[in-house]
Amino acid sequence: MNKAELIDEVQNHLGAETSKAAAERAVEAVLAAVGRGLRRDREVSLVGFGAFAVATRAARRGYNPHTQRPMKIRAMKTIRFKAGLALKAAV
Repeated sequence: MNKAELIDEVQNHLGAETSKAAAERAVEAVLAAVGRGLRRDREVSLVGFGAFAVATRAARRGYNPHTQRPMKIRAMKTIRFKAGLALKAAV
C-alpha cells in the first residue's frame, strides 16, 4: 500500500461524506505529528499498533561494492519500529 492507497482507505473508513482532500489532510496530520513526536520525545507509542523510536547506529567499517575497498560508515540516527500485539495478530 502506498500513500495514495492509504488516503483512499482512510476516506472509505470515514464514510462517503468525507472528501479525498479531508482524508489526505488527516493522513498528513498524523504523519507530521509522528515526526514531531520523534524529534521532541524520541519515541511515539500507539497502543495496539506499535512504537516508533529514535535509535543510534554505531560507526562501523564497510566496503565500497564498486572498488572493493574498505571504508568508514559514520554513526547515524535511525528510526526503529516495534509492532504492537494487535498489529502482530492482524498479520
